[in-house]
Amino acid sequence: MNWKFFVSWIPGIPIAIVNGVLREYWYQRFMSDLPSHQLSAASFVILFGIYVWFILKWLKLQSSQEALRLGLIWLALTVAFEFLFGHFVMGHPWASLIHDYNLFAGRVWILVLLWIATAPFIFYRILLRRSLPAP
Repeated sequence: MNWKFFVSWIPGIPIAIVNGVLREYWYQRFMSDLPSHQLSAASFVILFGIYVWFILKWLKLQSSQEALRLGLIWLALTVAFEFLFGHFVMGHPWASLIHDYNLFAGRVWILVLLWIATAPFIFYRILLRRSLPAP
């Protein structure tokens, strides 16, 4: 694994923490748990998207396949971190952690994970198109 792939994943942790603090101490003041969860997912997508946009220039990806590989590595690291840290450090029961993956219950965390996996590819393609000369 490219060391930059792992290092570039690490800032996602404070982004997620800040986003969680916003949910816990701001969104939930004005709405119930489910809407605050959904709003928090949307705000993470925006914050993480901004981060990815800027970090791609530093990563200097060479291909769409490399961008996809980066997203899949970030996805694996995120899921591992969420379950291992969430259960063993924060003490959340497994059922509580898995609950956030239930789209049928309105939980949209899985869409956040989809974004984490695909954002590098999407932004790489956008940046690639911008750098190509016009026909």
